[in-house]
Amino acid sequence: MVSNRFRRKLIIQKIQIRTSYPRFTLKKNSATLNSVSGLTCSTMCELLGMNCATPTDINFSFSGFAQRSGITGDHADGFGIAFFEHKACRLFVDIEAACKSPIAQMIRHYPIKSRNVIAHIRKATQGATCLENVHPFMRELWGRHWIFAHNGDLREFYPALCGAFQPVGTTDSERAACLVFQHLRETFGCNEPEPAQIFEALSVIAPQIAEYGTFNFLLSNGHSLYAFATTKLHWIVREYPFAHAHLIDIDMSIDFSDYTTPDDRVAVIATEPLTDNEQWTAFERGQLIWFQDGKIERTLTTDASRFAAPTLPYEQTAQADSTSS
Repeated sequence: MVSNRFRRKLIIQKIQIRTSYPRFTLKKNSATLNSVSGLTCSTMCELLGMNCATPTDINFSFSGFAQRSGITGDHADGFGIAFFEHKACRLFVDIEAACKSPIAQMIRHYPIKSRNVIAHIRKATQGATCLENVHPFMRELWGRHWIFAHNGDLREFYPALCGAFQPVGTTDSERAACLVFQHLRETFGCNEPEPAQIFEALSVIAPQIAEYGTFNFLLSNGHSLYAFATTKLHWIVREYPFAHAHLIDIDMSIDFSDYTTPDDRVAVIATEPLTDNEQWTAFERGQLIWFQDGKIERTLTTDASRFAAPTLPYEQTAQADSTSS
């Protein structure tokens, strides 16, 4: 017989072992991923966001981002991208990988201009590969569209949701989205809050959800863009005088000064930096950032910073459980 105390000790040791795996990186323009000890390298889903002072297209950034859905990365379980125009949103989703989807091809060549954009490439950890599980997720709140996308893995996360916000699919991500929207509705009722009030409300609910696992997300209502990270997000602000940029995942360059004016300013948020000749800034653990008009309006490091150890994707953890003695 093995005592319960001894079993708990073994469980703690397993958790410590799982969180000690080395960090994986992708080689530039490589069609395959590095691997360590036979494990396929994966960072689950990846996020891309853009917040601008003036309507701007995301063609350049999305061209590099899409490569990570099967060429330089294995995030091939669907993609989605949302473009705001005032209160309404154009939402495109597909279960095909962004690197080969005809919808993604159209987006790469059709310059849809927007002040707020959120995109997502999926590496499924929970939920089947089907349309209802593809991010971003859209809901109506206070007479405008809201968009939410998540990167991470929330374990045993089944919050009590009211009838107003229910998931269509089966992912932890959509349940998190519904809980965020429910929290906003319960906090502010029928009166649409100011952006600063939304920021404060998110600083409360985000750390609570982060207790269940990795919780990196982008959220926008077409006016502001909010980003939160417990493990990995990066940002950059491009403004006058604009310079040259070169993508990491595909040999593509652009001189932004040829296409911009002194009035333009663009903030780009991505799971991993998209360019190799610009200075990207990593989010702190538990950091919430409010982007407005292409710049950082406010930032706060929440108590979610205490969740410092990144978790493995759900399938890898389940496999570790089944093979551990």
